[in-house]
Amino acid sequence: MALGRPGRHRADPNADPYATPPRRRPRRRVWVAGAAAMVVLAGITVAIGGRLGGPCSSRNPVLVGVDAAVDIAPVAMEAAGRFNATRPAVDGRCVLVQVTEQPPAPVLRTLIGDRAGAVAGRPDAWIADSSAWIRLARKQGAPDIAAGETVVAASPLVFATRRSLARRFAAGGTEMSWEMIFPATARGRLEPGADEPDVVRVPDPSVTGAGIAAVAAARDIAGGGEKGDRALTAFVRMAQAGSAPDHRSMLAAVDDRSFWQRPVVVVPEQSVWLHDRTPAADPVVALHPKEGTILLDYPYVVTAADPADAAGARLFGGWLASAQVGELARGAGFRSPDGRAPPASAGPRIPAALPRPRPSITPAVIDEALEAWSRLAPPSNILVLADAGRHMAEPIAGRKDATRHTVALEAAHLGLQLFPASTRMGLWEFAAGYGGGRGYRTLVGLGPITQPPAAGDGLTRRGRLDALTRTLRPDPKRKSSLYDAILAGFREVTKDYDPAMNNSLLVITAGKDDGGGLSRAELADRLREDWDPDHPVQVIVLAFGADADRAALGEITAITNGSLHVATAPGEIIDVFLSALARRLCHPTCGGPR
Repeated sequence: MALGRPGRHRADPNADPYATPPRRRPRRRVWVAGAAAMVVLAGITVAIGGRLGGPCSSRNPVLVGVDAAVDIAPVAMEAAGRFNATRPAVDGRCVLVQVTEQPPAPVLRTLIGDRAGAVAGRPDAWIADSSAWIRLARKQGAPDIAAGETVVAASPLVFATRRSLARRFAAGGTEMSWEMIFPATARGRLEPGADEPDVVRVPDPSVTGAGIAAVAAARDIAGGGEKGDRALTAFVRMAQAGSAPDHRSMLAAVDDRSFWQRPVVVVPEQSVWLHDRTPAADPVVALHPKEGTILLDYPYVVTAADPADAAGARLFGGWLASAQVGELARGAGFRSPDGRAPPASAGPRIPAALPRPRPSITPAVIDEALEAWSRLAPPSNILVLADAGRHMAEPIAGRKDATRHTVALEAAHLGLQLFPASTRMGLWEFAAGYGGGRGYRTLVGLGPITQPPAAGDGLTRRGRLDALTRTLRPDPKRKSSLYDAILAGFREVTKDYDPAMNNSLLVITAGKDDGGGLSRAELADRLREDWDPDHPVQVIVLAFGADADRAALGEITAITNGSLHVATAPGEIIDVFLSALARRLCHPTCGGPR
């Protein structure tokens, strides 16, 4: 690997290693150690074909490029400096290690051969922030990844908050719990209690090992089955809205009192240690979840194809396993590889004892949770059809003061909060005679939820949709044009299909069609003709009322590999919405079109 890989060179050893980089390129930092580094452990043979200390030729050195996750990169750089100063050799050639700070996701894309979002060159070795990344690389067929790994350090996931809030939680008898990463609605409440966090943010699982571990904890706590899928879906939706790509910005948000009053973040213990190097009147403290936690490992793996580069990388791997590197890691806020020895100079804000592990979170659970995130996280391209016909004006069981339409709009208002800013959404209303006789009319055109429609009052689509959930009314004199609206809406989403998104038609209805347009059989035939397996659009129906035509709606949704969800009482609203969104966990293998 060429030594001069693109990146920022670390010239000032006192510089902030977590300084925010320019937005146009991934954050990275490179350091090739010079002769000023400490020379230690000279003469110890650590790998076949390689050794430390002694004469070697520097005219044709073995250049080993190592990509290291942001957290561990400073330790790896210091270790490389000391390693290089011992003049290690492979077959008489000097070995020179260069460490580049690089988040795991672009390294993974590079190793599996992706071009988009990859790094400039393939590394000869890799230190990820979780072994989950390495398992994923192997699973996706990345070549030349060695069989073994060396764990450089460890850091448990902790719940971090301001010391004053930690004392408030303790006085109120509130223990940190993984259940707090789920929305309060998923725990049967509208909002958290006064002595609980009002938000618990997690790192972005698409870029951090800590985020992957948080998803695994969510899946483990939620359990399996339909109920577990709903809970996991609620977690993913909330996590998307509040996740951050790095731990530094998450911890900075703990000190921000402008919005959340009782914020907690889930981060590696080491990031709390680093944050607290800066004195503060109300410092951040690390709290352990009562159910046990996950220990992040920082594994080093050889990825070089060239035999000499691989030998040099193995030589450095042996050095990383040494006691002195272990002390370097502890001096930077990490624990020993087994997690038992705490960070050096941790102070009272980081518990010295290793938090209790949660043994049920196995590598298999972590990998399954990552797969679930990959299915649930992609944004939605979704058109909502709102039934405004006479059946929606009828009362619903369990609410004397509400009609089906009232409850449906309450569901829509709640459901709108579950969609992140990356969503594309639109809204049509349907009843017989609307739209010049077509049976439907456009209220909000399909497009980015954060942008205003082409014409309107200046509100974004989200703002406009939210306002409509409070102002729409059914027409008790109009019949339902359900089948005509479904076909037109399905074709609209198909026309605007986005391959990077989940494309759906969401129908909120009383579940009846009054005739006058397409028949059930005609709709079914046309959906079968139009459904494209290469551009699949799901029809998801949320029906309100026990007398919805389940047979007809079930046939319609099955044709498009969609789903039917019926709410017969107001209390089922949340579960109905989450069940619909959780459909992604099995799509497109939930059952083919019929």
